[in-house]
Amino acid sequence: MTPLAEKLAARIRAAGPITVADYMAACLGDPEHGYYMRREPFGRDGDFITAPEVSQMFGELIGIWSLLAWEAMGRPAPFVLAELGPGRGTLMGDLLRAARLRPAFAAAARVHLVETSPRLRDIQAATLAAAGITPVWHGAIEDIPPGPMIAVANEFFDALPIRQFVRTAEGWAERMVALDDAGALAFGLRPAPPPPGRSTADPVGTIAETSPVSTAIMERLAGRLAVEGGAALVIDYGYGDKGSADTLQAVRRHNYDDPLAFPGEADLTAHVDFGTLADAARLAGAHPRPLLSQGAFLGRLGLPERASSLVRGKDDATREGLERAVARLSSPQGMGELFKVLAVSQGGLALAPFDGDDPQKT
Repeated sequence: MTPLAEKLAARIRAAGPITVADYMAACLGDPEHGYYMRREPFGRDGDFITAPEVSQMFGELIGIWSLLAWEAMGRPAPFVLAELGPGRGTLMGDLLRAARLRPAFAAAARVHLVETSPRLRDIQAATLAAAGITPVWHGAIEDIPPGPMIAVANEFFDALPIRQFVRTAEGWAERMVALDDAGALAFGLRPAPPPPGRSTADPVGTIAETSPVSTAIMERLAGRLAVEGGAALVIDYGYGDKGSADTLQAVRRHNYDDPLAFPGEADLTAHVDFGTLADAARLAGAHPRPLLSQGAFLGRLGLPERASSLVRGKDDATREGLERAVARLSSPQGMGELFKVLAVSQGGLALAPFDGDDPQKT
């Protein structure tokens, strides 16, 4: 057992099985043994690679989007530029480098990062110090100071805890983490009412996932945008319609693993329910846009053109590397279709490239 597995086993012996959401929260955020509290998960030496680590082009195009959103907002100064779950700070650094095309944007931006991991905060500080950026950190989105805001959340919602429900022959049950006869962590079921949007009419074997934490965060984010102005961009892997599958997964050393095998030493994620996030934003008074695939979003912002500009005068190895990066970010075989982009804003805001504007003409 990992140290966290031993801690969780003791907790279960003392108080009974825990929900999948409680298990995820402990695996990722336990102060002593949590995955994000004690490891650097990103990059080739970590457990997985995110889009900002694939190529600078990703963060640069998010910077162009942020600049266009700011101009649509009327160029407020100052304004909050926030990132939720900023990883190593790579995306924010690339974003601001591209957005310096408009010096007034950089001068007006006040960078705020929502990050709970002390280790990752140190890494972000080092990354952004090299770019001449001094951010302010917060443990939760409600701690960010008031004012108009542009927010970015790349691979943030997938790491928020989920609950899982299974339609059995006897009715609905919630999946729990318990102990088997040998004392090891194991999944079990506990009778439960139907989860939201489900009923006893669903076929036996149907699996439903909910994320109350994700919904609450989106409600707070969208409610703020509706009142104080601004826009937010959520980029993650997930689905737009109500799903019916077990999407809980563990990644360790760039390979998928059993979610119960190495608690605290593997990344745990689940696919994002973008439909529920959009509904939460709408109920909070904000305006969610129809989903775009990551490939379509980056293409509309000029990914091919940016790649072409970067390869001019470069050698064959650099050219091939950029071509691989474009394919990984935007092709259906890479991240282009699995990853989706949800934009949310205050009402009455024309938000490129979701509302018909052509960023290439800006």
